Amino acid sequence: MKKIIVPGVIVLLVIAAFTGWWFQRSTDNPQIITLYGNVDIRQVSLAFNASGRIDTLLVQEGDRVKAGQLLGRLDTQALDIQSRQAAAQLAAQQQTVQEQQKGARPAELAQAQAELASAQAEQRKAQLEIRRLRAIADATQNKGVSLQDREAATSSLLVANAQVKERQAHLSLVMEGARAEQRQASIAQRDALKAGLDLINYQRSQGELHSPVDAVIRARLAEPGDMTSPQQSVFSLALASPKWVRVWLNETDLGRIQEGMKANITTDSFPNRPVQGTISYISSVAEFTPKSVQTEELRTHLVYEVRVRVEDPNNLLRMGQPATVTIDTANQTAAPHE
Repeated sequence: MKKIIVPGVIVLLVIAAFTGWWFQRSTDNPQIITLYGNVDIRQVSLAFNASGRIDTLLVQEGDRVKAGQLLGRLDTQALDIQSRQAAAQLAAQQQTVQEQQKGARPAELAQAQAELASAQAEQRKAQLEIRRLRAIADATQNKGVSLQDREAATSSLLVANAQVKERQAHLSLVMEGARAEQRQASIAQRDALKAGLDLINYQRSQGELHSPVDAVIRARLAEPGDMTSPQQSVFSLALASPKWVRVWLNETDLGRIQEGMKANITTDSFPNRPVQGTISYISSVAEFTPKSVQTEELRTHLVYEVRVRVEDPNNLLRMGQPATVTIDTANQTAAPHE
């Protein structure tokens, strides 16, 4: 019986020792905590805000792009034509508004005055003809003027009077200009045309794809000539900054670290070039060791997720890359957490 128990105890001790060594190999210096995890980089999926055929894509996988940089364009020839048409209509309506605001031109005013003067001259002529006929009729006891002549002269005077009133009214309209209601209607129509032009130009702008942040092109998912829509990603971007290393901490070491503490990050590719980082997050909920990190036996242990924010100006860290995080707890004061 003793022969069976002793090997079992030895196996348990080996597993326990291996567990402690795996999570933090710090036997030489108990003030240093060593954790293991993977590099985590945020990604952005970019798509055009409009549907259409892709005309141009300006970047390839691996290219570094800046925030606001143009990455691609859609075919917007139809919108370009509509924009020019709307701009011409707006310009014509703007001229109408300006004419109504300035009032009549001097030439139009002079023409209206001349037409009134001509009508008044015809009126005086008709009045003189009436007087002449009346004088003849009085001198001849109504025998020197026929009834037909008197009626024709009277009719001519009535026509002349009406023309004078018409020309006076026309001159008043020319001097006053367009009514307030007409000016307001013209302004409203101009504003409607301007809004239509703004909408077309906005739709044209949606045919351009710009980078929202500084990043690296991780994948190019479409090509010129492809049809696309807002639901279809064209590029996948990996954010250049910030980066994180996601690691897991034993419950026994939970009280030894806090947010804001400094850490060094190394990888198998650059073991002698540590990257500086800061603990930015410590989970308040325990979880089982992730399957991708430990063996099946060690996955039964509860750990706490820790994220170390990294500034990587030399771009040494890649997404998903295994990394080692070393935290020297001696004489370290946590920096303010952002």
